[in-house]
Amino acid sequence: MAFESSPEKPAPVRTVSRMLSDWIGRLGPIWIDGQVAEFRPRPGARNVYLILRDPDVDMSLTVVADAALVGSVLPAIEAGQRVLVFARPEFWSGRGSLQMRAKEIRPVGIGELLAQLERLKGILAAEGLFSPARKRPLPFIPNRVGLICGRASAAMTDVLVNATERWPAVQFEVREVAVQGVAAVPAVTEALADLDANPEVDVIVIARGGGSVEDLLPFSNETLVRAVAACGTPVVSAIGHEQDSPLLDLVADVRASTPTDAAKRIVPSLREQQELVAGMRRRLTTQLAHRLDREQATLADRQRRSSSLLRHLIERSSSDVEHLAARVRALSPAATLDRGYAIVTSTDGAIIRDEQQVATGAAVRVRVASGAFTATRAPEPATIKGSST
Repeated sequence: MAFESSPEKPAPVRTVSRMLSDWIGRLGPIWIDGQVAEFRPRPGARNVYLILRDPDVDMSLTVVADAALVGSVLPAIEAGQRVLVFARPEFWSGRGSLQMRAKEIRPVGIGELLAQLERLKGILAAEGLFSPARKRPLPFIPNRVGLICGRASAAMTDVLVNATERWPAVQFEVREVAVQGVAAVPAVTEALADLDANPEVDVIVIARGGGSVEDLLPFSNETLVRAVAACGTPVVSAIGHEQDSPLLDLVADVRASTPTDAAKRIVPSLREQQELVAGMRRRLTTQLAHRLDREQATLADRQRRSSSLLRHLIERSSSDVEHLAARVRALSPAATLDRGYAIVTSTDGAIIRDEQQVATGAAVRVRVASGAFTATRAPEPATIKGSST
């Protein structure tokens, strides 16, 4: 039954606390799957407190258990451990705090962890998060590489040293964060969002050295996997060794077997590129030399054929000219003069065709084959009567 209250008749704290305690007390016990975020047992204490957090979101509960109960499962419980807790909620009205009273605690074994990962893997695969069609190619030469790794870790050194040896001009934006334990997922996710928001970062590498299945669990976390899937920048997963395969490997755009392998994938080798360019230059020089040789041979052949054709044309033209010259000479007055004829012209150059054009005593010009001379028309000789012709 709801308690009636108003500004004029408010409920005292004690009343509200008792109501909350009664209502929460009616809730039954429940099995809880969580990760131990904090566990600090005190020798001699009756109760042991631990903080149980959700591995996927930033939420936690306080769990209290009898020291004897906790001792029965030691030394399995430690910070970062996945556990199953059968507990009933309790509300302490004096402090106004909520806690879970544990009745049973079971450490989650490797088999159960792997089974949970397989179930999560199936769910994410069904959503298409691992589809090859989603994979994006890495830039050939990135402007800046984002690197998420452990603080002063060997994985960070492997990536930085090997990448710089391959491409000395490569630039990095490094985020050193927790890569193991309860703080790993939120730390890596936050660093990922920070680098993804940087327009100068062209590719992001998430790197960590090898470890146990439990050590690598953060990189199979659903929250982190979905954050990588939503990332706008290509992501390279470089977690553990060749045999390790967290879910991050499946959602990343490129999976590197080791941090060293990641360095080889994000930048080209300057030496290899120089050798490639040198080889291309040699091949181009050889091809150009062969092309020039072919063109020179073709040009020489065309010149020879052109010269032959030109000589033939000149010879044929010379023959034609000689033939035409012979015809011209045959039709020329000079040819007639050569046969003993002469051309007679008046002193003003008019050709004499009729003897009446020349009066007796008039001078004429006579041209023969070899030169010319002037002549005067003499009177006609008298005709002797009685003579016959």
